[in-house]
Amino acid sequence: MILELDCGNSFIKWRLVNKGGLKAEHVGVVGSDAELLQAVGDTGQDVQACRLVSVRSDVETDQLVASLAERFNVQCSRAQSVHSLAGVRNGYEDYQRLGLDRWLALVGAYSLSGGQSCLVLDLGTAVTSDLVTREGEHLGGYICPGMPLMRNQLCTHTRRIRYDQPTAEEARHSFAPGKSTAEAVERGCSIMLRGFVQAQLGMAGEYLGADFAVFITGGDAALVEEMLPQARIVPDLVFIGLAAACPLN
Repeated sequence: MILELDCGNSFIKWRLVNKGGLKAEHVGVVGSDAELLQAVGDTGQDVQACRLVSVRSDVETDQLVASLAERFNVQCSRAQSVHSLAGVRNGYEDYQRLGLDRWLALVGAYSLSGGQSCLVLDLGTAVTSDLVTREGEHLGGYICPGMPLMRNQLCTHTRRIRYDQPTAEEARHSFAPGKSTAEAVERGCSIMLRGFVQAQLGMAGEYLGADFAVFITGGDAALVEEMLPQARIVPDLVFIGLAAACPLN
């Protein structure tokens, strides 16, 4: 089995795929290296290879790689910043400054599109949007706070805003004017998120023309799914790009 890892600042997404890399047998999200080792070990699968993308510091990533080598006797192939990959050309002036997870997501989207122009939306802690032309030219993109950051800023800087996660989830069932603080915050932030996405559709039409594919990934994809019936929801978009960046024989 191939162990694939997407190491973010807060969580590690992982999955075990068959040797051909086509089918995920086990998936999960953990909050620490120790939890990862435990979760993967509990599957009872033989880990034969590993590839990862990390936005953590080099020290943290090196520690994880060493732990994986010790626990599973496997070496990790690590995605690196490059100017071009799988037909996509990085659009940043300094290509090494584009976040690796974001880069792999847009590479994965272009691969899935079959060479079509793409709008790639990642709705996570931060929200990112990227535009890729039919020729594989990355035109750049946008970054703004996602739902967790917007909510956190309001709770941090406004003393009377306090509510728990179940209350937040219940508040998001409607977009009607909120009749409690939780409803007002959750629905207000959701509307801001949807407004950003709507604006990105307009930008994509301006820069890519009328014919482009829309890909959505990230934990809050469900909040905009019904307003984008043409979009493809691909939770593992980063992993698709990771396979292109780190092919394993």
